[in-house]
Amino acid sequence: MKTKLFCGCPSDYRGKKPNTNVCPVCLGLPGTLPVVNKKAVEYAVMAAAALNCKINHKILFFRKNYFYPDLPKNFQISQYDRAGGLPIGTDGYVEIKVKNAKKKVRIGRVHLEEDPGRLTYLGPIDRSPYTLVDYNRSGIALLEIVTLPDLNSPKEARILLRKLRSILEHLGVFDGSLEGAMRCDANVSIEGGSRVEIKNISSFKEVERALTYEIIRQRDLLSKERRVLRETRHWDERRRVTISLRTKEEEQDYRYFPEPDLPVFLLDDTFIKNVVSSMPELPDARIERFKKMYGLPEYDAEVLVADKRIADFFEECVKLYNQPKKISNWVMSDVLRYLYENNLEIHESKLSPKHLVEMIKMIDEGEISGKIAKKVLPEMIVTGKDPREIVKEKNLLRISSIQEIKALIKTVFEENRKAVEDALKDEKAIHFLVGQVMRKTRGRADPELTHNLIKEELDKLKKAN
Repeated sequence: MKTKLFCGCPSDYRGKKPNTNVCPVCLGLPGTLPVVNKKAVEYAVMAAAALNCKINHKILFFRKNYFYPDLPKNFQISQYDRAGGLPIGTDGYVEIKVKNAKKKVRIGRVHLEEDPGRLTYLGPIDRSPYTLVDYNRSGIALLEIVTLPDLNSPKEARILLRKLRSILEHLGVFDGSLEGAMRCDANVSIEGGSRVEIKNISSFKEVERALTYEIIRQRDLLSKERRVLRETRHWDERRRVTISLRTKEEEQDYRYFPEPDLPVFLLDDTFIKNVVSSMPELPDARIERFKKMYGLPEYDAEVLVADKRIADFFEECVKLYNQPKKISNWVMSDVLRYLYENNLEIHESKLSPKHLVEMIKMIDEGEISGKIAKKVLPEMIVTGKDPREIVKEKNLLRISSIQEIKALIKTVFEENRKAVEDALKDEKAIHFLVGQVMRKTRGRADPELTHNLIKEELDKLKKAN
């Protein structure tokens, strides 16, 4: 989607000078009129269908009135599910897996609204001397998915958000890797307390942390027989605490009423059918296909499909080399571990399917060991170099020369006489000697050949004794 929800300003606002990606409409200047972005409605219908919602044929926009610096009009054009109003989708659900069992999380509604501007603080929000406002984001189409209270732990919330991101990315309605593309307002309450909302949490990991902290905070208050106030709080990622922003508004405080500048929109059956029929393969269907087409275990398929780009990367690799399980193992373990530890998305790395496949082929053909490959992979991710080039530069090719390995074994035997004596008595002790040869060659010696040659030398010594 190239433009904002109600005007022609570009939706690509990131990296632009503050308050330059604006126009009279998204700033709410007098005399301006909003016009609904048709593509936004199509995407919202698609998302609602993917979440098993009832698609409402008649949709209305409402004004949600409140005063806040990031809202230039002092109201937000949104949707409402009362007073005759209907959001785009209602009464849906999404299935997540918790402890190897499927759990259904109900979706109350899916609705469209305009995003407010962005507030920036100097340091922590509760200590900043003033607030800076950037309206570049104001008016961006925002799809809000409201779940019912079916989640029982912070971990379940994190699992749900990962599933939602996967669904929306497979639909192509947003790019979850972009900063601020997916934000979460989390509501939490425990028995005996009031509901507290934590606003605009930026990542799955932080949602779990914020909810965990808030549950502990509320339990502590209740244990001291103090009230848990119904309020809105902010999650400070650096200090890992929630901070009170304001008492929680009641629904009537927003003074909802129909948006007078927008008509009622009627979505006929043909429109809805065309949108739904254009939907791509969704994550659950893709998981089943990965299991059947590639013979992957369910766990592998779920891990790969959780991130659409990872799943796409995997399928590109399989097209080049029909070894899906081997490719899956490398992607799931070493590739994902490196990306996670370095806070990278797969498309932000320089690793290509072609180069990963080339590396796996080199292992299969005996040119390098798996241990050497683990040293080569990070450089491939960072530089984008061909694995053969890296192996050649660093002299990492596997040593498979019998004479060269025999010479190394002779040296190891001389340096480790006690270990040789142990290996003559207990065959398991041979692994130490193999390890010493591998250490001297920095993992380049062929481990199977090394093991066999050491066993031969030990057999000779046994016969000689």
